[in-house]
Amino acid sequence: MASQEPWQMENGNLKGSSKEIKHGRTAHNMSSSSLRKKSDLSLVNKVPCGLVRQLLANLQEVILGTKLSVLFPAIPLAIVAQYYGFAGPWIFGLSLLGLTPLAERLGFLTEQIAYYTGPTVGGLLNATCGNATELIIAIFALSKNKILVVKYSLLGSVLSNLLLVLGTSLFCGGIYNLRKEQKYDRKQSDINSLLLLLGLLCHMLPLMFRYAANPSGAALIADSTLSLSRAGSIVMLVAYLAYLVFQLWTHRQLFEAPEDGDDDTVSSDEEPVIGFWSSVVWLILMTAIIALLSEFVVGTIEVASESWGISVSFISIILLPIVGNAAEHAGAVIFAFKNKLDISLGVALGSATQIAMFVVPLCVLVAWIMGIRMDLDFSLLETSSLALAIIVTAFTLQDGSSHYMKGLVLLLCYVVIGACFFVSKTTPGDHLLEYVAPLGDMSTFWLAWILYRHNCVLDQIGQKLSFD
Repeated sequence: MASQEPWQMENGNLKGSSKEIKHGRTAHNMSSSSLRKKSDLSLVNKVPCGLVRQLLANLQEVILGTKLSVLFPAIPLAIVAQYYGFAGPWIFGLSLLGLTPLAERLGFLTEQIAYYTGPTVGGLLNATCGNATELIIAIFALSKNKILVVKYSLLGSVLSNLLLVLGTSLFCGGIYNLRKEQKYDRKQSDINSLLLLLGLLCHMLPLMFRYAANPSGAALIADSTLSLSRAGSIVMLVAYLAYLVFQLWTHRQLFEAPEDGDDDTVSSDEEPVIGFWSSVVWLILMTAIIALLSEFVVGTIEVASESWGISVSFISIILLPIVGNAAEHAGAVIFAFKNKLDISLGVALGSATQIAMFVVPLCVLVAWIMGIRMDLDFSLLETSSLALAIIVTAFTLQDGSSHYMKGLVLLLCYVVIGACFFVSKTTPGDHLLEYVAPLGDMSTFWLAWILYRHNCVLDQIGQKLSFD
C-alpha cells in the first residue's frame, strides 16, 4: 500500500483504526470514490530523493488520480485566455470545464484529511466544503453586486440535485436493474425532505409578504422583506447546525453509506494515499484556483449570455450546476447502476439540503456583512419551481422503493423547468420592476428603470421611491 511509505505518513500514525475510518464513510465519500482511479507508484518509488519522490507521488495522486484529469488543461487555458483578452464566451466555457475536476478533487482531499482527523471532523469538513464551488461563485457574484446570479445559481443547484441527479439515478438504476427490486432506507430521505420544506417556507414567506403588503410604500416593503429574509436565514442555519449534530453524533448510523465486502471501490480507498499536511496544502491550492476560475465565470457570464443568445437565468440555473457538479452527479448515477440507491439518494438529497439550508442563508448573511441587500425572495417563477421540485421529490420517495418510472417523471419535470427558463428572456431589470409595478404610476416605472440602468440595487430604488 502507498500509505505505508514513510514520506506519506507526515503526521505519524493514522488516527483511529482502519475499521473506525471505514465506519465514518458517507454517501458523498462513496460517490466521489467512484470516479477515482488507482495510481501506479512503482516508477515514482524508484526516485532516490525523498522530497522529489513525495512531490511526484502527490502530483500523480491529486492530478492524475481521477478519471476527470483530462479536463485539467482547461485551467491554464482559461487563465491564458483571460490574460490575453480572449472573448468572454471562451473564458466562461474554459473556466466551467476547469471547475469540474476541481470540485471532485475537493471531495477527495477532504476525505484524505478525514482519515487523520477521524470521521466526525471529516464529516464537518464535508459539510462545509462539499459545495465549496457554489459558495465561492456566490461570494464573487455578491462582491460584484450580481445578486440575481447568486440566486439563480443556488436555485439551479437545488433543482439539479432533486430532479436531474436523483431522476437520472432512479431512471438508470431502474432500467439496469429491471428484474431486481430496488429498495432504500426512507429515514434519511424523510429528514432531508423536512429540512427542504422548512427552507421552502423561509423562501415563500418574503415572497408572500411582498404580494400581501400595501404597495403604497415600496421602501417599507423592501426593508421588511429584507428583515424577514435575514431572520429566516438565521433560522435555516440553526436548523442546519442541528442537522449536523443529528447526522454526525446522535444518529450517525442513519447516514452511513452501506458497504459490501465485494465492493472494489470501497476496499481500494480504506487508507489515505497522501499525507495530512500535503492534503491541507493541496486543499488550499485547489480552493484558490476555484476562486480564480469563479471570478472568471462571474465576470463573463453576461457576455456569454449575449454571445450565445441564452438568458442569464438559463445559464445560471441549468448550465452552471450541471457542469460544476458533474463529478458528484456521475458518482450518484454509477452507484444507482450498482443498485445502491442509499448512496445515490444521500448524494442528491444531501447536496440539495446543504445548498438550501447552509449556502443560501450563509450568502444572505455574508451579503448583510458586505452591506448588500440580498433577501430570500427569489421571485414568483423561481420559488414556484423550487416548491414543485421539493413536493414532487417528497412524493417520489415516500414508499421506500424505486423503479425507472419515478426517475423518468423527475427528469421530465427538470426538462419542463429548463424549457421554461430557456424561453424566458427576463433581465435583472424585469425582476426589479416587480417591486414597483403595483404602484401603477408610469413616472415611478420609468424612474425604476433609469435607476436600474445606472446599476442601482433594489434597496436604492426603494429609498428613491419613498417620497411616493
